[in-house]
Amino acid sequence: MTDSENAPDILPGLSASATRINTKKLEGVPWDHSGEHPGSPLFWSIISRALNIAWSYILRNIEADPPPEVEGGVVSTSTHINGLVDPLALINTQERRVITIGRHDLMTMPVIGWITRRMGSQPVIRKAELSRGVGDSDFAKRINQRSLLTMSHCVASGHAAIVMPEGKSHQDSKLHALRTGPLRFTLNAACIAHQKGLPAPVIQPVGLHFRCHHWFRTDVYVEFPDPIRIPLLPDEDHRKRLINGEWVEPPAEEVIPLRDRLYDELSILTPDAPDWETYRAWHLLGHLRANSSGTPLRTLKEEVLAARFVRERLRPSVGDSELVVDAREAAEILYSNDLDARALDQSGRIKAKPRWMIGVLGVLVMLLASPITIPSTGLQAFVAWYAGDRTDEGLDARTTHHMLGAGLSPLIFWPAICLAAIFLIEGVTPMSPVYLAISMVAIHISNLVFLRGYDMWTDFATASRSAKLASSDQGRRVEELVRSINPGLGALK
Repeated sequence: MTDSENAPDILPGLSASATRINTKKLEGVPWDHSGEHPGSPLFWSIISRALNIAWSYILRNIEADPPPEVEGGVVSTSTHINGLVDPLALINTQERRVITIGRHDLMTMPVIGWITRRMGSQPVIRKAELSRGVGDSDFAKRINQRSLLTMSHCVASGHAAIVMPEGKSHQDSKLHALRTGPLRFTLNAACIAHQKGLPAPVIQPVGLHFRCHHWFRTDVYVEFPDPIRIPLLPDEDHRKRLINGEWVEPPAEEVIPLRDRLYDELSILTPDAPDWETYRAWHLLGHLRANSSGTPLRTLKEEVLAARFVRERLRPSVGDSELVVDAREAAEILYSNDLDARALDQSGRIKAKPRWMIGVLGVLVMLLASPITIPSTGLQAFVAWYAGDRTDEGLDARTTHHMLGAGLSPLIFWPAICLAAIFLIEGVTPMSPVYLAISMVAIHISNLVFLRGYDMWTDFATASRSAKLASSDQGRRVEELVRSINPGLGALK
């Protein structure tokens, strides 16, 4: 059996929202089987700017490879462990207008549904709902086929699609089984493009690497390997029926091999570890190996590639070696103190120098920006934090709430606050639009300054935890483990 066939295939738990199927709103979701994008171009230009703002707020250090250049449509896919932040990462690292497909309630719930419908997003009613008696199977089949055909025509016409092929967000360090829906509409997109004489679309696997995916202001590295070419189905009647607006299922003997290939390509780009404890151990070993060679790891990208190197060197081993056992213990002590291998210096000792000045400077910077940031964005930030820590969607949805708070601010809250302030100060004047634009730019700049101060305070807090650990029995145990690991690093060359 292939790795794809052995992958975890666990139906996700259903949130309260997922159990409510709004048939009227699902019927009204915009769709198009001509190749035109079903969303609003004007709204896309607005929402894409709001998403860029959210991207800059919820993440700290952002690294992204340049995506490969292709002529035809692109179906971008990745693992899915970070809620709506995962598709946000795929949207913000390419220039094309995108179309997305996702869980039905994302198109029908208040506020978010209003936005996704105008973006042209397409709904699906998943096996997870139907197997639990949520929804009518005939209605689900009709909506799903309509959505898949819309996706096929859009991709064939050169648009970019964003798909999470696991069909759910989860918390595992290994890729889950892939749903066949994305592969089916992708194969049909290649057929439609061929019939129309358009460039063939491709599947673009994407590696999404977060330092700690559920943390606010974490780091991210977005990785783009070579795309996967989509085979053309030989059945001309199949292709003609698609052109005529009929959804036709591609043969399983074409779908399954493409699914398995995508699984193999995506697995390389994920932690692909037995558990997160092992993956953190690989990161630690990557750091120690780099430190021993005099080239410390400076960026998340370097850490990801170093951990992957360790993974591939250790993969042939049966069971955990003493090297990995010691690394797991050391990494878990660091993790339990909200630290990672960056807390170690090149000699393998825990950094013990507090950074008081950076902490004081961070507080001063936040105070400087707070007269603008707190009134304009403070409420949204508080609600995002509160809801994210209490959501019934799981840990992976925590940063979804952070993203929504940041993304909805420039769409709804800032204009309302600015217009109210302008009216109170100036009344209604022809200059109101100019004042509004200047005010919103000022809020954005103030928020970036505030977040820079927050980052300084975070660095101070991290250094303080490191110094505290260095003087503890746990810290001495970490240093003892590192000393026992270092002689064995030669096995990783």
